[in-house]
Amino acid sequence: MESLQTVPARSPEAGERSGGDLGFSAPGAEDGPAVHALIAACPPLDQNSVYANLLQCTHFADTCVAVKREGRLVGWVSGYIPPQEPDVLFVWQVAVAEEARGLGLAKRMIRHILDRASCAGVARIKTTITPDNGASWALFKGLAKGLEADISDAPWFLKDKHFPNGHETEHLVTIGPFAADRRP
Repeated sequence: MESLQTVPARSPEAGERSGGDLGFSAPGAEDGPAVHALIAACPPLDQNSVYANLLQCTHFADTCVAVKREGRLVGWVSGYIPPQEPDVLFVWQVAVAEEARGLGLAKRMIRHILDRASCAGVARIKTTITPDNGASWALFKGLAKGLEADISDAPWFLKDKHFPNGHETEHLVTIGPFAADRRP
């Protein structure tokens, strides 16, 4: 999974950290540019083209979530169900704006996706995480605990074999299987 990062943003006003004014929804094409900007502001997340973000927001809208506060995108999770694994939600990227940190938003976004009809058959979550990404490890370990499911990992995309620019090895992390009654 891409690194969980934050976006530098305006300073939060008093009461903004409550999270009560956040709107969770499936993204649409109009969200593509904002998704692109959020990811660009969250190094070391890999930037995709705006076109790729538009495809995520349309073709994969049922397995992605956009979270807005007062019309501004403050959270994003992209995911998909691999055709060969219809019981898996693969989480690709997670991004949270600085103003929305400390709300448990990343976990809430993933659980929001799991609660959708499009994920009714999902019994496992997969993602990739580099060994040094403490925030992502904490997120997915916490998610596994909440789902009362096992978590495992193994090197998958290797630094020296798959990444020409020296990108760190990505470990394939699997959570599950989990029971439907453990879902949101």
